[in-house]
Amino acid sequence: MTGFAEPSPTQTALLLLGRGSDSDSERGVDCPGDLPPASDPTLLERARVAKEKLGDRLFILGHHYQRDEVIQFADVTGDSFKLAQQAAARPEAEYIVFCGVHFMAESADILTTADQKVVLPDLAAGCSMADMATASQVDQCWADLEASGVADDVLPMTYMNSSAAIKAFVGRHDGVVCTSSNAKRALDWAYERKGKVLFLPDQHLGRNTVVREMGFDLDDCVLYNPFKPNGGLTERELRDAKIILWRGHCSVHGRFTLDCVEEMRRKDPEVNILVHPECKHEVVEAADYVGSTEYIIRALADAEPGSSWAVGTELNLVRRLANEHPDKNISFLDRTVCYCSTMNRIDLPHLVWALEELVEGRVPNVISVEPGEAAAARKALDRMLALP
Repeated sequence: MTGFAEPSPTQTALLLLGRGSDSDSERGVDCPGDLPPASDPTLLERARVAKEKLGDRLFILGHHYQRDEVIQFADVTGDSFKLAQQAAARPEAEYIVFCGVHFMAESADILTTADQKVVLPDLAAGCSMADMATASQVDQCWADLEASGVADDVLPMTYMNSSAAIKAFVGRHDGVVCTSSNAKRALDWAYERKGKVLFLPDQHLGRNTVVREMGFDLDDCVLYNPFKPNGGLTERELRDAKIILWRGHCSVHGRFTLDCVEEMRRKDPEVNILVHPECKHEVVEAADYVGSTEYIIRALADAEPGSSWAVGTELNLVRRLANEHPDKNISFLDRTVCYCSTMNRIDLPHLVWALEELVEGRVPNVISVEPGEAAAARKALDRMLALP
């Protein structure tokens, strides 16, 4: 049994590891205050001491895609919605430190009490997918649907990986939020009410769910491009479509290709290909198993010893799962490094800085959603929570 094979580094490795920034596309790339140097050998002890001093006032959430150096300090690990739920279930915690990305911290703020403070250790930890749908773009899309005469038959639905502004838009239009694990249930709910769905912002999750799980044809799907007049669609295309997909995607899962799958099968004809539904449709079709982050974790935990798996999701998680299951051959589906670059911005220096600021009575990087927006977004989230 061989150990986990690290993918090859690329020219963009430093950016993928969070050691670079693009101020034109990333919000808040600078944190106030001085971060401890990454080479500081006392960081682990400083994090432990600060966490101990804060005690029950502190609750740390760690997303599955976080670095191991950060995840070890999390009180709970999980996907974005599970973590937001966990935050809401801890009203006694004064500080919720969310080791994830911006939209996750927003959801936690929406679901927690007004007295709780949600802290994101690095404000540059955004989400490229969430940023692919802005409030003004979605408002224009809805205006296009109204002009085409189809808006009355459209129910908007957004993936959890979206901003509070987009969740609020969906909430105001009687729509619902979904996760990768309950997308079909949410879509079933939507189609019981309207004939069409506007699915934001990940085209691949929407397409894969309706085609693979609900019996739709690819021709039932149209792609709305916010950078083209009327989304690049004719009125007839909008009228005939059953689902209007937003032109958005995950920058990590979009890297996995059919070539990756075929190369893995050439190397090992017995390999099981396991991918996330944010992958492209042709990759999902070529895979053996498809499911959410929690599904991937369960599948590998339940797999037969000695079995081989190539996993198409974020590298930190795949490496962690390979280390947790040394009795199985677990490899990364892509041959090169594929971190979530913004998720990786939450590193140990940022976490230590945030915790030590809290110890000193200063609350850094508070994520706060405007009350009116939060109330509308909460409606969409509550509809998801009420799904059977």
